[in-house]
Amino acid sequence: MKNITLSIALVATTLFMVSCGDASNASTKINKENVETAKSRDAEIEKGVASISVDKKEYDFGTVTEGEIVETTFKVTNSGKTDLVITDAKVTCGCTVPVWPKAPIKPGETKDIEVRFNTNGKKNRQQKNITLVTNTASGREILTLKGMVTPKAK
Repeated sequence: MKNITLSIALVATTLFMVSCGDASNASTKINKENVETAKSRDAEIEKGVASISVDKKEYDFGTVTEGEIVETTFKVTNSGKTDLVITDAKVTCGCTVPVWPKAPIKPGETKDIEVRFNTNGKKNRQQKNITLVTNTASGREILTLKGMVTPKAK
């Protein structure tokens, strides 16, 4: 019985070692034609990616009194070759509310992103970022509101 177990173990080990072959030279198994096809495909994809242009990345609202609503509009243009899609507009707090186009923006087309900032409870120097999540190469665009909020007189 001991000889049979030892023989089976020896055969299994031999089969395992033989089946591995020469794994150290994996580069010989790469199809060079597939690599070239992938390179050209990637180059085409890079050309066709959506691109975003904004009339201003930052809006300085100056000095306002606490409680005022600050409003501005950012003009967004698709300067790419495919539809620009803005999937989300993330803000740092609930005091800033963006409204963005939900439908794709065609190449060359311009749409508005309206932003409202409620200064109630916000005092002194303020800076609020709106992060647009897009289908561009970078995947995001950051717009900024900044200014000074003077506290209400008590």
